[in-house]
Amino acid sequence: MDMGAWFEEVVADELIVFGFGVFMVAIAVEAWVAHRRRVHTYNLAEVRTSFGLMLVAAAVEWLPRQLAVFAMILLHDISPLRDVVERQWWAWLLLFLLDDFAFYWWHRLSHQVRILWAGHVNHHSANNLNLATAIRAGVGERLTRMSFWLWIPLLGFDAGMILIVMVISLFYQFWLHSPFFGRLPKVIEFFFNTPSHHRVHHARNPRYLDANHGGVLIIWDRLFGTFVSEAEDDPCRYGLTRPLGDVSLREAVLHEYTALWRDLQQAEDWQTRVRHLFCAPDWPHQGRRASTKRLRALPVASIAR
Repeated sequence: MDMGAWFEEVVADELIVFGFGVFMVAIAVEAWVAHRRRVHTYNLAEVRTSFGLMLVAAAVEWLPRQLAVFAMILLHDISPLRDVVERQWWAWLLLFLLDDFAFYWWHRLSHQVRILWAGHVNHHSANNLNLATAIRAGVGERLTRMSFWLWIPLLGFDAGMILIVMVISLFYQFWLHSPFFGRLPKVIEFFFNTPSHHRVHHARNPRYLDANHGGVLIIWDRLFGTFVSEAEDDPCRYGLTRPLGDVSLREAVLHEYTALWRDLQQAEDWQTRVRHLFCAPDWPHQGRRASTKRLRALPVASIAR
C-alpha cells in the first residue's frame, strides 16, 4: 500500500491552511472596498454564520475524509493502470479534467437530489454574494462528498494527486464569489467558470435556478444542458427562493433536514418517502411545492424549495 498518500494529504491540508490565510485577507479587502463604495454586499450576521458553517463543516469532514483517502489508496492499489498513470504532465492534465467532471456531477446532483440538497443548501442560504459566501460550506455534504471521486483512483491516479488537484479547484472557485468582477473576455467565459456564471448559480431568479454547476470549467454545463448566461435585464437576486434571514447556526445547518423529516413523517407510504429523499428538492407532493420548470415560468419565485 502506498502510504505516501497520507503524507501528501498533510501537504494538501497545509495548502488549505495557507489558502485560508489568503482568503481571510481577501475577504477583509473586499469588505473594505464594499464599505468605501457603499455597496451593501456584506451582512455581519451572515458573515458570522458563514464562518460558523466553515468550522462545523471542517469538523464533520475529518473522519469521512480519512476514510476516503484510505479507500483511494486501496482502489489505486488494485488499478490495472497504476503503473501506466504516474505523474507525467499529461496525467496531471487528464486528472484536472476528471476532477472537474466529478465536481460537476457531485454539484449537480447536490441540487437535484433532496437528501444531498439538504447537505448543500447551507452554501446557498446567504442573501448576499461575496467572498465570505465562498467559505459558507455545506455541512451534511461533507459526509458523502468525496465518495464522488472514488472512481478516479481505479483509473490509475494516486490519492495524493487527486487531493492536490481538488485543493487547486477549491482555490480557483473562491474568487468566483466576488460580485465586483464583470464579464471576462468571451473565450474565457466560454470555457471557464467565471464570476458572471457563478452569480447565476447562486441566484434565486426563476430563470437561473439549478444552472451552472461547473467547478473550474463551464464546458460541462454547456455539454449537459445546465448552462444559463447572466442577463443584463434580470439582475441576480441571491439566496433561497424563500430567504432564511438572520438565523442561528443550528438553524442554518438543520433547516432543510427538519423540513425533509417533516415531509417523511407526513408521507402516506414508503414510495412517497423514497421520492422525498431521492427526487428533486422541488418534487411536488399534495400541491405544496412547485417544480423548477414552473418557477421559471413565474415572474417572481415565491414558492419555497
